[in-house]
Amino acid sequence: MALTREAAWAQLTAWTETDSLRKHARAVEVVMRAAALRYGDGPGDVERWGLAGLLHDADYERWPGEHPQRVVAWLEEQGEPELAHAVSAHYTKWGVPHESALDRALLACDELTGFVVACCLVRPDGVHTLMPKSVRKKLKDKAFAAKVDRGEVTAGAELLGVDLSAHIQFILDALTPHADELGIGPRER
Repeated sequence: MALTREAAWAQLTAWTETDSLRKHARAVEVVMRAAALRYGDGPGDVERWGLAGLLHDADYERWPGEHPQRVVAWLEEQGEPELAHAVSAHYTKWGVPHESALDRALLACDELTGFVVACCLVRPDGVHTLMPKSVRKKLKDKAFAAKVDRGEVTAGAELLGVDLSAHIQFILDALTPHADELGIGPRER
């Protein structure tokens, strides 16, 4: 793997100025690193899968109408065709097939991680007391985190061949150790 995390972070921060989108990228990175151990080939996949999570929306803030063309092109320039394909496939409007476990995991983890973080932000204890049942209830409320594509949440779990509640718990477990960094821990009262 030619691309380092430092170079990926530098590219993300060059294109993404808002803290919220940087935190989303970091949250998906954290979840994808855990996903590499569960759905990938183990420790050898952790760095690559984490970079896919970190960079999947890197061009969204600066060029929303072109997303993800810029980051896909950049990944290809860096000699990372597998990452470029996964980022292309996560943007379901392009219709790129989900060929690898990485492709499927990125789709399954992106939208749902964003949704879980939104759920954490409205709870006094954040991620620490959030349960899959509460997340599933919020998924039914179309007004809550309205931009989250519920169809992609469901399709992602189906692509991985996992129960949605189990996948939600997996994401909660991955995010919990990073609660303070991601701003999803207990709120000040």
